[in-house]
Amino acid sequence: MAVAPITEQEVVYKKPKNLFDKIVVFSFSSITFAMSFVLTLLIVIATFLRYVLQVDLYGYEEWVKLFAFWLYFSGAALGAFNGTHVSADLVHSYVPDGVLKRFLVFLKDLVTVVVSGLFVWYGYEFFWFGFRGPLGTGVALPMTTAWRIPFWTSYLAVFIGLVFMFCYFARDLCKSTRELVAGGCK
Repeated sequence: MAVAPITEQEVVYKKPKNLFDKIVVFSFSSITFAMSFVLTLLIVIATFLRYVLQVDLYGYEEWVKLFAFWLYFSGAALGAFNGTHVSADLVHSYVPDGVLKRFLVFLKDLVTVVVSGLFVWYGYEFFWFGFRGPLGTGVALPMTTAWRIPFWTSYLAVFIGLVFMFCYFARDLCKSTRELVAGGCK
């Protein structure tokens, strides 16, 4: 009996099982939805003003960047929760079930956790630079030119998204470690 490959429409998203995951998924889903709506509305308004009324919406690009950071990184955290990040994972497609496959999945998850841990560190440094400024004193904070929006508002989205991605990638590593050690028994 051959198993047909799962198509994009058949992907089943994970439902959060514990209170922490329910709060995280609800929060990031709400942020992602709100930012998608606000970005769409903002771009439609800017386009209407520019091409119909021949008026420029002053500094709207700054708001677009801020909302886009929150959209992308909240979506990335949701992708990490669901295990739906884009990847060229040939192991699941071409390696038969067994020790080699479980080891390769474990190795992939280990590398992902190490790299995402490094990204969390740099994301923290990135946020802290924006929050405390180049001198580390809270003076001369980097801000946008037109609306004077502090950069740390965007950098916070990067840091929070990376932290939750790291947590869910670590969860996947724990799962693949258990499967490797248990010999495939779940």
